[in-house]
Amino acid sequence: MDGIAASQPYVIALFLLWAGLVKLLSRRTRAQAGRTALARLVGAARAVPALRLVGLAELAVAAALLVPPVHPLDGAAAALLSAGFLAYLAYASVAAPATSCGCLGGHSRPVDVRAFARAGLLLAAGLLATGATGAHPPLVPLAVLEVVALLALSAELDRHWLVPLRRLRARLCPPLAVPPAGDVPLETSLHLLRRSPAYCSASARLTSDVRETWDEDGTRFVVYGAGDRTAVFALPLGGDDPRTVRVALVDEAALA
Repeated sequence: MDGIAASQPYVIALFLLWAGLVKLLSRRTRAQAGRTALARLVGAARAVPALRLVGLAELAVAAALLVPPVHPLDGAAAALLSAGFLAYLAYASVAAPATSCGCLGGHSRPVDVRAFARAGLLLAAGLLATGATGAHPPLVPLAVLEVVALLALSAELDRHWLVPLRRLRARLCPPLAVPPAGDVPLETSLHLLRRSPAYCSASARLTSDVRETWDEDGTRFVVYGAGDRTAVFALPLGGDDPRTVRVALVDEAALA
């Protein structure tokens, strides 16, 4: 437990350094401060000064956590700051749900579950840090896992890892690719059917909507009424070429 507590000051300090420097040095963040939930809370004219004050507070707490000796009050200050983040996020989600929090850079994404989870993780880390005495070495693997979790919960970084990952997944597994034969939805088959020459040639004779469908040996059969006869269309499951669709007009007795 001592090693876990010893790891928390470094995790929190790394995150607060990032957050504080972004607020103080990023022109984009300051330019968008008036469009965040912070502007709703303190007023648009005071949004940038308030953002700078928060950034200074974050840097001060980060410095206190990194400069030895480690004191329980440093962890308490980090926990108090994280509790303030949670309260601010709760306010933002109620008072300005369409705006971003402005926590870690300029982006327009509204406050979501990930932002609350990130603040909650920081609060837990701050509470654990109150038990750090500096007498025990930190658990480096645990610290790395916590940092990775904080980064994954930061929507501000999605464009650097999540968006490229989604693009890679779309290339490897195209969302519009034809699914396995048994999983082809009926609407997909009907879309293919209505674009086929076979359907165009028989559409004038059709007198009903789809009456029946069944799959057999890799083929989907779709049945329509055609006056005193029945139109049976055969579509290859998993295919996407309308020219492969076939139609047969049969007597009702032949299907009985």
